[in-house]
Amino acid sequence: MATPKENFLRLMRNDNPKWLGDPWDCYCQGPIMGPIILDAITMTQGRPNPGEGMGRDRWGILWDWPAGQPGAIPVAGEENLVLKDIHEWREKLNFDNLPPEQAIPWGLVSKVNPPFDRENKLLMVPSFMGMFEFAHLVLGFEQALIDFLDEPEEMFAMLSAYTDWKIRTIGMIIDHMQPDIIHSQDDWGDKRRIFLPPTVWREQVKPHYERFYGYIKSRGVLIQHHSDCVNDEVAEDMVDLGIDMWQGVIPQNDIRGVIERTEGKLCIMGGFDMQLIDYPETKDEDIRAYVRKIIDTYMPLGSFIPTVTNVTPIHKHVEIAVHDELNRYGAEYAAKHF
Repeated sequence: MATPKENFLRLMRNDNPKWLGDPWDCYCQGPIMGPIILDAITMTQGRPNPGEGMGRDRWGILWDWPAGQPGAIPVAGEENLVLKDIHEWREKLNFDNLPPEQAIPWGLVSKVNPPFDRENKLLMVPSFMGMFEFAHLVLGFEQALIDFLDEPEEMFAMLSAYTDWKIRTIGMIIDHMQPDIIHSQDDWGDKRRIFLPPTVWREQVKPHYERFYGYIKSRGVLIQHHSDCVNDEVAEDMVDLGIDMWQGVIPQNDIRGVIERTEGKLCIMGGFDMQLIDYPETKDEDIRAYVRKIIDTYMPLGSFIPTVTNVTPIHKHVEIAVHDELNRYGAEYAAKHF
């Protein structure tokens, strides 16, 4: 019998998996973000913890996380911007904002988390705030979009410096934690389309990921790129970048077309539109019917793993029903098709 770790890798590679269930069960689990195990650099970034209210991170970005909200959100408003002019980035952004490597509290990881079962489970650590998100978080969303078009050289230079920082940081994390997977997060669009014209995205965003993901692959680590929005126009580019899994794929994408065009080289993780089911009043039977629909619609295509796009549903009863039905109906599906 394949271990959970082995089986997930078989699912990812469309290589004769032995069973189907909630894929996050194949990962080491932590108490903060479940299958995403926070590293010491992320844990000390300065962003507020649940219910703490407002706080600025190491870049000066202001976040708010009031009690009852599922996550921290950036606080909009010109008065809160880190940069009011793209030309200020060299003076106002500190890319030497980490202590010496030996002074980073790496022991936090083992203090917060239970022992990891590395033999049977996958260890995944995050790289939050991707290139596009960093740009609009320090500049404001509208100004970032303008600067991608009107100030391409300055934007490229700023993101090059940020990419250098991410490579240096992820190198330390790999050295200290030896993860199997990096969960890299960058939402490039909304539920309708990618924000930047694909030609501009390829000129202004893709080159930085070529360097960043090229480094991760050189270290022998898998890449799970989270982007729960419409990105199907650049799916082939994701293959070029060495992305192993596009996680968070919403059904507004042409999932069938992506799998066909990428010839199974890009594993699709997702398929759920959580805005259809993640509510306090959603009935258990409706949640389970939706899970079965996702499996029946997309699993026959291959190179697909059904997962909740935001990793964990907001409402507990939704989380319980989704998890249970993925395992229950997943076992039925696997018995018939694997």
